[in-house]
Amino acid sequence: MHVGKKTQEREKSAMSVSLYGNLVFVVIELIMAVVTGSQAVLLDAVYDGVEFFMLLPSIFLIPLLYRPSSEQHPFGYMQMETMFVVVKGLIMTAVTVGLVFNNIHLMLHGGHRISFHTVSYFEFFACGLGIFVTAYLTWKNRAMQSPLIEMEMQGWKIDSIISLGMAAAFLLPQFLTFHWFQQLTPYLDQIITVILSLIMLPAPVGTVITGFRDLMLIPPEEETIQDIKQTVEPIIGIYGHKNLHYDIVRTGRKLWISVYITFDKDIISLSKCKLLQNRCIKALAEKYTDFYFELLPDIEFDERDEI
Repeated sequence: MHVGKKTQEREKSAMSVSLYGNLVFVVIELIMAVVTGSQAVLLDAVYDGVEFFMLLPSIFLIPLLYRPSSEQHPFGYMQMETMFVVVKGLIMTAVTVGLVFNNIHLMLHGGHRISFHTVSYFEFFACGLGIFVTAYLTWKNRAMQSPLIEMEMQGWKIDSIISLGMAAAFLLPQFLTFHWFQQLTPYLDQIITVILSLIMLPAPVGTVITGFRDLMLIPPEEETIQDIKQTVEPIIGIYGHKNLHYDIVRTGRKLWISVYITFDKDIISLSKCKLLQNRCIKALAEKYTDFYFELLPDIEFDERDEI
């Protein structure tokens, strides 16, 4: 399956909105981090700053992803997208782990107080902005199913939830006036930052693991494989066969699906094979945007067969 130029332009447009939104977010967060001295806001600023600088090359990467495969590049340029996603995930993981250790160090040295009201109001604003951008990207990605936009959607969605949680957490000193809780307020900012870091960490780690699987051409997750099998087997099943063998790999956003069929007959109808292949492609197109599918006869040779 191939995607057209309009899809490419839509994807680039959606990524540009995420890019500019991220830039605005980073500038405001850096200002707030300096003004309030909040480590939690600094975490968001650094995290979103890395997102911004990783988004810049992705805008220029998009046209390459739509170039067709060739003899020199049999899998096209999709591996470049996977490489990009892996590098981004590694940087995010390193930044998150670094901030965890930094905040533990601050807590061991007495912590520090911040303006909880100011940070809370800012986080409510950040939550609203995140919800708006997430909704926009979700609407734009309905027909594209772009991994790059999907990553941005997840990032903005996580930012929105985290900002809402931070806003509520930083309002706690206003409502919990107990003496024992007031003694914890110098550490509240660092505690929230460490908790947020641990919540964020699985996302980039999971991205890196998935990316390495794709780079090593290891079959995708079992759920995807089973979904493909459940889609094509009822179609192929109407034709007599003894066995089916699957080769499924993913490069970036593209799935490469080869199904080898062993027939229980000596005579193979090429027109029938082509018909089955077209039906499989049509069924898969309802679930996957960019894929390559081929149905091939698996020819078994016997030692007694003459060459």
